Parts: sequence; C-alpha cells; structure tokens
Amino acid sequence: MKCKYILFFIILLTACQQNRQVDISFYYWKTVYKANKIEISYLDSFKSKKLYVRIMDVDDQNQNPVPVAPISFADQIPKPFEIVPVVFIVNNVLKGKSQLQLKKLAQNISGFVKDRIGQSGKITFKELQIDCDWTETTKENYFYFLREIVKLQKGRLISVTLRLHQLKNQVKSGIPPVNKVLLMCYNMGNLREYGNQNSILDAAELKKYAGKNLSNYPMDVDVGLPLFSWSVVFDNRTYAGISKRVKVADLKNPLLFDALKNGLYRAKTELPAFGIRKNWEVRFEESRMERLKEIATYLSSHLSKKPINLVYYHLDEQLLKNYPIHELEKVNYIFY
Repeated sequence: MKCKYILFFIILLTACQQNRQVDISFYYWKTVYKANKIEISYLDSFKSKKLYVRIMDVDDQNQNPVPVAPISFADQIPKPFEIVPVVFIVNNVLKGKSQLQLKKLAQNISGFVKDRIGQSGKITFKELQIDCDWTETTKENYFYFLREIVKLQKGRLISVTLRLHQLKNQVKSGIPPVNKVLLMCYNMGNLREYGNQNSILDAAELKKYAGKNLSNYPMDVDVGLPLFSWSVVFDNRTYAGISKRVKVADLKNPLLFDALKNGLYRAKTELPAFGIRKNWEVRFEESRMERLKEIATYLSSHLSKKPINLVYYHLDEQLLKNYPIHELEKVNYIFY
C-alpha cells in the first residue's frame, strides 16, 4: 500500500515539475526575402516551426493609409516553416478615422497580406500579427480595427505586439480584443536621453513595468527579444539620430573618435560616410548575451507555465555573427 502512495506522489511531483513548452522563432524584417544558409541554419538548430515575416508598414499619405516598403520575395519561404505575416501600423494612421474607414483598412490589409502570402510560396497561414504602438487616444479605433481583422480572418489566430507601457497601464491602454500578445522586451529606455545607458535592454527598466503586470495579464503572452545593435548620435548633447553604420571597431579607431570618460565617443573629424559631423558624440548600444540571460531569467519567473513563442528580432546573417547558436541556446533554456 505504501508503495502505491509513494508512486502516486512521484507521479504528482513529476507533473508539477513539467517544463514550459517553448517554440523558438525569429522576425524577418527586411524588404526582400532571400534564402540564406546561415539564417536557415539557426531556424533548423532551434527546430523553429515558423518565421514571423514583416509584410509592410502602413502609414498615412494625405490622410489615406498606404503600404510602405512592402516585402517582395526573391525566394520562397522554405517548406518546413510556416509564415506568420506581420503588419506594422503607424499609430497616426488610427487617428481621426471613422468606423467605415477602419473597416476598409482591415479589408485592404487582409487582401494585401493574402497576396504576399501567395508570393512567398505558401498557400495559407495560421496566424496574423499586427504591430502597433497604440495609445490611450487611439485605443478605441485600434480595437475596432482589430475586431474587424478578427472577423475577416476567421479560424486564424490574431496576435498583436505589446509594449511595456501598454503592459503596465492596462486600464488606460486596454486589453486588445485578440487571441494573444507578444511582449516586446527591447527599446526599453529613453533613446534620446544623453548619457551612457543602454536603451535597447535595461533590466531595471523592465522591472518597473513587468512583474505582477506580466503574471496577471489576462491573455497568453509570447516574448520578443532583441538581437541587434546601433549607435545613438548626439549633437551638443541633443539627440541627432541613429546610425547603424558605425561599428565598435570604428569607434575605437583613434583616427576617427576620441573615447570619453562617460562611455561615449566624440568624432575627431567630419565623417560623412557615417552621417556624423565633427565633435558629435556617439553611444554604442547592443544586446549583450549576459543581459539577454538576465532578462530571460526575470521574464521566465513571471510568465505562466503555458506554452510560449520566443521570437528573436531579427533574422539577419550579419547580426547573427554576434550571437552563436550555442550561446542563444543558453537563453532559450532559461524559459523551459
């Protein structure tokens, strides 16, 4: 009899310790899809089932929403991978629109996505993701638009991206009327603020927004993590833009830059190739592996044990050189 009880408790304990199911994937955020052996090797190594492909941006042109930089397909998406089309909508598109206009927007986007899916070599898709940094003033219109998308995409999962401020301010931001959200765990700090902070990944900043807000979010939550870097440029301590052309090697070249005590670099001469003028200062920001692991550990402790998609931004051979597969596996493992 005792043996039966012991066996029962072993089974119960094992059930309680079951790992979370984690599906690993990537965003593809380029204007032309081309098959790339290195990029596909990452998908294969992580047993990815799908690829989140940016289809287009939507912005206003003379008060009319129009597609911006839509993707084209030089190659077809490899057969093993599902495509998840992603459409980014500029928040201003939603302002001042009537319900009729929003309904038309949903129809146009659905038609455009269907057309691009055909070009990708896929017959259909299971999930559509809408990416928009909506605000309290556009919430009503955005949610109406989403409900129209849900109607048009019957049988498909509809997901939306969620920023940290939307996670924290759930009363003002509202809960989007879709199936699931993906929390964008990057671009956390104040990009425009002068200093040596990292606005891409900041664990202290994340903790101000997540915690119980994440644990208690009334919907399934996926996670997006960054695999990129950039250089933030300042003119007389005033934000002047982002340069993706300036690399660490350039900043450490004494012929081009002086290293300052505050962690920034000052241009010693005019650098038109980088879009930087003499005496402008540069802050290099990146997603470091140790920071990714720290963020993953914190997020995992506040996520439910439900299955999640972990989606890296983004799939690009040049970026992936900084993130070896065996190192990313360590980040993935934290979520299991």
